[in-house]
Amino acid sequence: MSNTILFNKDNGVAFITLNRPEKFNSFNREMALAFQQCLDDSEKDDSVRCIYITGSGKAFCAGQDLAEAIDPQGPELEQIVREHYNPIILRLRNIEKPIVCAVNGVAAGAGANIALACDIVLATKAASFIQAFSKIALIPDSAGTFFLPRMVGMQRALALTMLGDKVMADDAVAMGMIYKSYADEMFETETKQVAYTLAQMPTKGLGLTKRLINNTYNNSLAQQLDMEKQLQVQAGTTEDFKEGVNAFLEKRKPVFKGK
Repeated sequence: MSNTILFNKDNGVAFITLNRPEKFNSFNREMALAFQQCLDDSEKDDSVRCIYITGSGKAFCAGQDLAEAIDPQGPELEQIVREHYNPIILRLRNIEKPIVCAVNGVAAGAGANIALACDIVLATKAASFIQAFSKIALIPDSAGTFFLPRMVGMQRALALTMLGDKVMADDAVAMGMIYKSYADEMFETETKQVAYTLAQMPTKGLGLTKRLINNTYNNSLAQQLDMEKQLQVQAGTTEDFKEGVNAFLEKRKPVFKGK
């Protein structure tokens, strides 16, 4: 595994840490491919029931390493988007396990949009989100033009992407961009607790919920109701459903196994 990513597993949680702190965890090809490998490993490992993503050092992720992007010997922009960021976003949305993003500092450009593609985004109050693309005459990639308007509305999305304004964590919560923010001293403990909690929940049911939410903007009401019906039947065949019902009837806390 590349040292650009730190990867470990504990109590059902796969911890993925972007690890180029000297470059504010900006992505180069090595880190992008290693990140994809960690996501693949986490998806295939049945013992992993939640994925937790954060950054080392002061930043979460400053986006693309621009030195690589302009290097004549490096990958071209088309290859960077096609082979680095698009596969990452698709993995984040298609892995049917909860993914928590703990934004520990600035999240800029592709770094911001990778965070927003995760299921539950938490941040330290000192963190900020910046659609930095317009500052270098580029357009938002990594699904920024897909998720941001759905989260904050067209007006705000256009303003944030055109002006490149910095959005602090509390404001990001207020506008529906992220879920919660925490004081610095509570950030690591609280965000990891969210991941550990999710890792003890009915993983199959959470994955099916994620699939439904992914499809909600594509379906009509009737189509969404039909999909809910189909996936509810599927959820009802899981061991965790049986355990949840038995625990309710026996007035005890359920012990879910993610099966």
